[in-house]
Amino acid sequence: MTGAPGGGRGIGADVIGEDGEALSVKEIERQVLALVRAGDVATLRTIRDRVASRRTQVAALRATKYMYDPEGWAREIIDWKAGQSLTAYQADALGLIPKKRRVAIRGPHGLGKTGLAALAVLWFATTRDAAGIDWKILTTASAWRHLAVYLWPEIKKWARLIRWDLLGRAPFRENAELLVHSIKLRFGAASAVASTKPELIEGAHADSLLYLIDEAKVVPDGTWDAIEGAFSGGQTSGLPEAFALAISTPGPPSGRFYDIHSRKPGFEDWHVRHVTLAEAVAAGRISPDWAEQRARQWGRDSAMYANRVLGEFHASDEDSVIPLSWVEAAVERWHEWDQAGRPALDGREVCGVDVARAGGDSTVLAYRTGLAYTELETHDREDTMQTTARVQAAVHLRPGMVPVVDSMGVGGGVVDRLRELGEPVLAYTGAAKTKMRTRDGEWGFNNTRSAAYWHTRELLDPAFGATLMLPPDDLLLADLTAPTWTVTSGVPPKIQIEPKEDLVKRIGRSPDRGDAVVMGLFAELLASSTVLSPARSTPGSSAAASRYGRTIGSSGGRAR
Repeated sequence: MTGAPGGGRGIGADVIGEDGEALSVKEIERQVLALVRAGDVATLRTIRDRVASRRTQVAALRATKYMYDPEGWAREIIDWKAGQSLTAYQADALGLIPKKRRVAIRGPHGLGKTGLAALAVLWFATTRDAAGIDWKILTTASAWRHLAVYLWPEIKKWARLIRWDLLGRAPFRENAELLVHSIKLRFGAASAVASTKPELIEGAHADSLLYLIDEAKVVPDGTWDAIEGAFSGGQTSGLPEAFALAISTPGPPSGRFYDIHSRKPGFEDWHVRHVTLAEAVAAGRISPDWAEQRARQWGRDSAMYANRVLGEFHASDEDSVIPLSWVEAAVERWHEWDQAGRPALDGREVCGVDVARAGGDSTVLAYRTGLAYTELETHDREDTMQTTARVQAAVHLRPGMVPVVDSMGVGGGVVDRLRELGEPVLAYTGAAKTKMRTRDGEWGFNNTRSAAYWHTRELLDPAFGATLMLPPDDLLLADLTAPTWTVTSGVPPKIQIEPKEDLVKRIGRSPDRGDAVVMGLFAELLASSTVLSPARSTPGSSAAASRYGRTIGSSGGRAR
């Protein structure tokens, strides 16, 4: 070996041994590697101090100082801007990695989890490679997007802040050592691997391994099992060694990440850490005002508030119509479609229109093609004529698209005016009676609004291969997961969704976005079933349905 990777100096041939003789590069490497394999950190530090006293520049010994001190690496090797540093919980989490080997961190949104992950990757890569150890890092996440859009750009950002002179080597070479989704150095590599391919994770072999699991709450069990296989040969000290860092905002109380944090039998060898809202606020990472606004927006008892603000596991499955995790999965599908360049979608074009009823409400137009919502358009303080003109313009811009408009209250004026203008429109009357049933045919619904929300739930149910895509919008997620449901007696028993007026009173606002999406998804069922409105009977309703087309006439009028 004649030099360090990337053009930096090697360990150096001018290091003087205790007997006064110069040691060769090869001999220094041999000694360092032997000490690392033995886990003899104290001796490594002794050698480092003795070498430093002779004012030599020895890259490997500099870096090995931090091999089991990631907190020290981050504090001293990163060129922090004035007033910035590791937060207390970030320092604690980094320090736990070499001590506990398997570390799982949960906490609220915005606490700096991705930055923590990036620092861990860079610490591991630079120290192991400098010591000449065969190393490997595998990064994975619940979705490839988290790796491509968040983690690996974050790794590159922090790499630019490394004080390379303290590591005794040149910066990573772009496109040679630091690539789009990987780092390739002399003795090892860091790579991104999709969590849906556990076989790639299971095949990883090296003397020193680090697994980084980002957004770990929904990573499949098979991936966790593949990672665990590496620990079967790991030692409590010395080589081979394996480490794992799992980071995530929590989700519903299910899955491997939850099992680890709840200390289920068999997971006691994982060390868990809950970063609290108070810690994040004290560190200046989260604003108290932001947390309070989210409480008002989502509700203190909601799954979104518990998961994203408190960093706690919470499910909405038991009392909410639609579980948050199902909606988040639909948003993830939207992101995948968006990142793929928004390829053309198949299916009818529909626009769900929720017309504002009061000054604080918004008129929302939710556009979908097939089972993909591509856009949410919101407008404030518009009268019904302005809304009518906006919907008419949308119909003309998208030939063949049919709007679904809430016909109760002020929306009725929009429906009537569109029909006068000869435009296709489907009237949605949430209070109307319906004969529809659940997918299994066992339950009915007390009104159309209940059937429509349940229909949306069924379209999002992962047990039936859900493909519905929803755009990323926090208010939409909150709207869809807020309503609760009960069952009333009868033959058949009927599902009753929380009345809108009760929901508005409970969450302090109207669920405009959610209603627009739910109405738009109900279009096919409105077109192929009879809905009797208690408020009005409009002669043009059957004509509108005919223009839309009876697309699911074989469904038997059931919410699928």
